[in-house]
Amino acid sequence: MNFLKLNGIYHTYFTKSTATTALSDISLEVEEGEFVSFLGPSGCGKTTLLSIIAGLIKPTEGEILLENEPVSKADDKIGYMLQQDYLFPWKTIEENIFIGLKLMNQLTEEKKNYALHLLKEMGLKGVEKQFPKQLSGGMRQRVALVRTLATEPKLLMLDEPFSALDYQTKLKLEDLVSDTLKSFKKTAILVTHDIGEAIAMSDRVFLLSPRPGKLHKTFFIPKELRELAPFEARNHESYPAVFQTIWKELESLE
Repeated sequence: MNFLKLNGIYHTYFTKSTATTALSDISLEVEEGEFVSFLGPSGCGKTTLLSIIAGLIKPTEGEILLENEPVSKADDKIGYMLQQDYLFPWKTIEENIFIGLKLMNQLTEEKKNYALHLLKEMGLKGVEKQFPKQLSGGMRQRVALVRTLATEPKLLMLDEPFSALDYQTKLKLEDLVSDTLKSFKKTAILVTHDIGEAIAMSDRVFLLSPRPGKLHKTFFIPKELRELAPFEARNHESYPAVFQTIWKELESLE
């Protein structure tokens, strides 16, 4: 049984005078524990597709199956991490990481302790009573990841979560997120414009064509790269050839 299955996804945005097709006939499957990326030109519908999978947008046509059950609305099995951390500035870090649990009526002592343990695992011990403005951008993104993981989602959606960070922080956070998701055996989908990031973090990369977004090609990342941390993968001898292959394919679409 496939963990996640997309069957014939189409999506069209309608206004009073126009109809714009964003996605056309996208079908794919993702296995449990797999990390995949959506890559493609700007405007190809990557974020729209992520929102449809998360149940935030209903597709014009097609269906999403998560563990063989239709996804028709926002599901607590799915966690979302965005480009901005969206922490509440007037709440402490501790209060911020408990928000998802509170909204789901799961704020038990056991769940609180689990969330605080995650915070410690992310190297953020001692910041519980601080406010977001007291932390760096990278630290806030780690808090956002803890908030997402605290609800123990089965599928994690990452919508360009590192793009607002400086390059050094981005590389460090890629390693941390990759290691964390592997240790928790989480299934994840990453939307990114960064070819290197997609290669370094993923098992497979799905390349979408320009609008309307279609599944143009699937790239399988070599085992020797998949077994490494993202930073190490970027420095492996196999990496440049994979990068060039995807780069050329992406250029052919523009």
